[in-house]
Amino acid sequence: MKDTTLCYIERDGKYLMLHRTKKKNDPNSGKYMGIGGHFEEGESPYDCVIREAKEETGLNLLEPQYRGIVTFDSDKYETEQMHLFTCKSFEGEIMECNEGDLKWIEKKNVLTLPMWEGDHVFLDLLEKRTDFFNIKLTYEGDNLTEIYIDNKKVMLQ
Repeated sequence: MKDTTLCYIERDGKYLMLHRTKKKNDPNSGKYMGIGGHFEEGESPYDCVIREAKEETGLNLLEPQYRGIVTFDSDKYETEQMHLFTCKSFEGEIMECNEGDLKWIEKKNVLTLPMWEGDHVFLDLLEKRTDFFNIKLTYEGDNLTEIYIDNKKVMLQ
């Protein structure tokens, strides 16, 4: 199992989204997502999210909020445990990202973008809940087949 982080950086009712267009052999190619990546040896979730944000955006996260854990179970990809953050406090200037194009997107429009189906689940919870949550998303190929939120099965829509 691999550990990753994902952060939705917020400003003026917008999220900073990464449109994944530049990385070769990227399973996320063409999709929009927050900022993040894989843990390096010895990193905590906070260490990882701060480093990844700096590397991908040039921004220094000042107070990232640890919001939840999302486990991705797949018959196609390695199981992933993603540590989910939001952050409203940062400094620095946005730089070009070598993985795609960074864009500020109105939060109300984010769910209209091309993204993994399961991303809708945790983006919705980021808006509706303030407590820490745990999600398990199961995929067959690229299709979402099961959702568990806080160990309770949720019906697919």
